[in-house]
Amino acid sequence: MPQLSGKPASYWVDSTSTSNFPSLVSATFDGVSVDVAIVGAGMAGITTAFLLKRAGKTVALLEAKEIGTGVSGHTTAKVTSLHQLIYANLIKDIGEQKAKLYAQSNQAAVEQVAALVQEEQIDCDFSRQSAYTFAETEENLSQVKDEVEAAVQLGLPASFVATASLPFPIAGAVQFTNQAQFHPRKYLAHLAKLIPGDGSYVFENTRVQQVEEGDPCQIISQQGVVHAKDVVITTNVPILDQGLFFAKSYPKRSYIIGTRITPEQAPDGMFIGTGEGYRSIRTTPYNGDLLLLIGGEGHKVGSRSDTEECYQNLEAYARDRFGVQSIDYHWSTQDMVSFDKIPYIGKLTPFNNHIYVATGFSLWGMSNSTMAGMLLSDLLTGNENPWAELYDSTRATPFVKPTSIKENMDVGIHWVGDRLKGLQDNSFDEVAAGEGKLLTIGGKKVGAYRDDAGELHAVSATCTHLGCIVNWNSAEKSWDCPCHGGRFSCEGEVLHGPPVKDLETYEV
Repeated sequence: MPQLSGKPASYWVDSTSTSNFPSLVSATFDGVSVDVAIVGAGMAGITTAFLLKRAGKTVALLEAKEIGTGVSGHTTAKVTSLHQLIYANLIKDIGEQKAKLYAQSNQAAVEQVAALVQEEQIDCDFSRQSAYTFAETEENLSQVKDEVEAAVQLGLPASFVATASLPFPIAGAVQFTNQAQFHPRKYLAHLAKLIPGDGSYVFENTRVQQVEEGDPCQIISQQGVVHAKDVVITTNVPILDQGLFFAKSYPKRSYIIGTRITPEQAPDGMFIGTGEGYRSIRTTPYNGDLLLLIGGEGHKVGSRSDTEECYQNLEAYARDRFGVQSIDYHWSTQDMVSFDKIPYIGKLTPFNNHIYVATGFSLWGMSNSTMAGMLLSDLLTGNENPWAELYDSTRATPFVKPTSIKENMDVGIHWVGDRLKGLQDNSFDEVAAGEGKLLTIGGKKVGAYRDDAGELHAVSATCTHLGCIVNWNSAEKSWDCPCHGGRFSCEGEVLHGPPVKDLETYEV
């Protein structure tokens, strides 16, 4: 198995210290009661909690691991209303009025981040940048020009440019001026520190297992119970299955590498390509130079096992296009893509009055999750918000779209088909060092991984969410669920929801 280049960690997480908020059990023995509990401390959760506390609410923010180390700590961290190519399609699919609300709300989110950085004096490498969606060939140029026309029509700061500061020629690009980029974990860590006190809390290492609506609601974790009038679930995909958000969106995984370059080598701005195999490109300050971040190679979670190739393709691109000599970091991330590309923000179901969700940010989480925090804050403080209807989480779901039909058929195919594979018993001896394999042992589906030292790690291969069979991810050494995006370590620990319970482990 080829050795991957660079440190296997997110630069954003690796370059920041641990946050050290208490767990629920170590923080209190008398129980916690607040106005609003927020489950999930990423960009959406922390923004919601901060804005609610500023509005006079008491809040409890609960995170299963460490704040800002999930999806928000593994993003490319572009804060922009430019979402590759979306506005021409939105006008066609939902009409100009609703498309304008999407545009205005995401542009407002860019300005909200900028305002908080200034007001709270947040040291997070924030800088204003132009954002570009570029076409390298004439084949995709018409889409770029259509996007320019649509974005201008919606009042966004868009224009067409024929050249860019990339070290290779392009056919043209849509440019959005006065967008932004930042270090997401520095930003989130600063905001999180402003939340505790005056009846509000931040709890880390507190995995919520269940939420029960009532008067008050109960938020039940492994460490204890929190009581709250209202609850917000911001766990990327909701840990609660009511609302069927796992069936109204699909999980997409993508990959990022980071490589040191000099300012003279660096492109000026934030970029994303078009067409198959597109790349995302930006830089960030790094030890006196810059770290060039290149992302791409997206695929549905659990659909690939040979994930080393994803990193190798990005590395080859960086060496070919930018002439870099070495790779400093590599990491991966995932997000939920809603079938209409519009996030779901609002009540969990039409029958819930006190449980809210935010999900389906569709790979543009920095603006969409900030916007979600702004909208949820208004909903929970009784303020009218013009975006509420557009993002209504209980809106009619476009199940009839080809994308939604395909993704939900894939779930059914995996659920049934994976159980019919390899019904004959296997042996653990079939697993080589450094390899992960699905086996049938005593009639049970088992995920087995033998580490480089020869030790075998065996877990149930049945996802604890809804019972799909997981798939091995060779680069991350994880078991990934191809149905709804759950991920587990080689030892069965939950890495990514919607599951909240670890895989069963087997003694070998």
